[in-house]
Amino acid sequence: MVELKNVGKRYGKTVEALSDINLSIGQGEIIGLFGENGAGKTTLMKCILGFLGYTGEILLDGEPIDRSNIARLSFGTCEFSFFPELTAMEHADFYADHFPKFRKERFRGLIEFFEFPAYRPIKNLSMGQKSQIEVILALSQGADYIFLDEPFVGHDIFNREDFYKVLLGILEPTETIILSTHLIEEVEGFIDRAVMIHKGKIIGDVQVADIEENGDTLVEYVKKLYGYESDRVSRSLEIITGEKTKRKSEE
Repeated sequence: MVELKNVGKRYGKTVEALSDINLSIGQGEIIGLFGENGAGKTTLMKCILGFLGYTGEILLDGEPIDRSNIARLSFGTCEFSFFPELTAMEHADFYADHFPKFRKERFRGLIEFFEFPAYRPIKNLSMGQKSQIEVILALSQGADYIFLDEPFVGHDIFNREDFYKVLLGILEPTETIILSTHLIEEVEGFIDRAVMIHKGKIIGDVQVADIEENGDTLVEYVKKLYGYESDRVSRSLEIITGEKTKRKSEE
């Protein structure tokens, strides 16, 4: 289990990116991490992975996360972390050398399924293909906890649907997915649990099945939780069109 206890993160003296985060992530879960741009989703993941300093405590099965256990966590990031000059197959060799539990058969299977150009330098590939290799490597590392930060950059809807289906088919009962995405409606039938973050604080943590039992969809639940105003667009348009009309009459 990954446990976060009173975790906080500041950038400089004034920007509080995370505040008093308490969260437990068990093995075998598929978790959606939701929040607006700048809410703290990526910062939260990077703190867990040790990429950023923080206050509070983050533990993996009761122990601090360090070189002795960091291989149990993997990360697929929309910021890209690959070596651009290397091919996908050269990345596989690198991972196999550094991660004893690297899943070679899973890697080959995903490469074949997505018809990925395995022998071309990654720098020469499309945006969608670059994000695809990030996900493939994260899933193949052999980690227990797989963090995916906006993994669908550049992907069309067909690729995304295929990804959900394949992922559900290959995951083992002990593997956990923590998926940060804005595509809430698409992942509703895929995730077990939804964690909502707003301005650096967790404002919701719920099982998707419980939302459905109450007759809501995940999108409706998230809108209510964030206080989404359904008439926001119409009110803005009224103001904008009113200003246009006023300017024309003045002319």
